[in-house]
Amino acid sequence: MPQADGAGGPAPRLVLYSRQYCHLCEEMLAALRTLPLERPLALEIVDVDADPGLEARFGELVPLLMHGETEISRYRLDFERVRAHLSEAG
Repeated sequence: MPQADGAGGPAPRLVLYSRQYCHLCEEMLAALRTLPLERPLALEIVDVDADPGLEARFGELVPLLMHGETEISRYRLDFERVRAHLSEAG
């Protein structure tokens, strides 16, 4: 995914909290990769099982898509919510 928009500004940075062997996580990542957006975004994928603190915090509550402290989608990607949030975030 591209890292900056055409205007030269930073792309919105989203974080996908995920784990290996999680079919919902794989589905959300695949959906994110095909999401038609007006501008590119930066996506960081964080494996919650690689960090005991994150594993304790999230447990089975993944996949989780965040922008800063804002939860955008959990379990299934909500295309409209992602677009609306990114529009509001500017």
